[in-house]
Amino acid sequence: MNKIIQKIRRLICNGENVRVGKKNGLIIGENCDISNDVIFGSEPYLIEIGNNVRLTRGVNFVTHDGSLHVIRNLCPEYKNIDKFGKIKIGNNVNIGWNTTIMPGVTIGDNVVVGLGAIVTKDIPSNVVVAGVPAKVICTLSEYIEKNKKNFLYTKNMNFEEKKSYLIKNMEEDVV
Repeated sequence: MNKIIQKIRRLICNGENVRVGKKNGLIIGENCDISNDVIFGSEPYLIEIGNNVRLTRGVNFVTHDGSLHVIRNLCPEYKNIDKFGKIKIGNNVNIGWNTTIMPGVTIGDNVVVGLGAIVTKDIPSNVVVAGVPAKVICTLSEYIEKNKKNFLYTKNMNFEEKKSYLIKNMEEDVV
């Protein structure tokens, strides 16, 4: 039953913005979970997303340099310039709420991007990044080791089971 709910959620979340993005050249791999308020920018054809990627609320892809507006107005010889950069997201990546990914960035495989990050440079595989600008804070292995005592096996629970489990454990300060 839980797998059916996850598939329905993916269909709901992967709504109009994904459909329009794909129609305009956005490449998205398999088994991705994309919030319905992700912004793929004005050049979605410059974005490639791998498999098993989760894009949470408010993720913003920026594929062009808007600051050139000032240069175009200041310098007549540059009145027709633009600057663009492709964005590539690897496989098995989670990008947290309200993250901005800047032009020309590649994010490797098995990466966690913390919420609110601004990703201005390439991110290697198997790391956790956070901050403004985003920086590597630890390897994925270090993150697992540091947090595994707090891992809860709730993914296959239905809503009521999860609610009951969490309330009980919160009262016992186990979580």
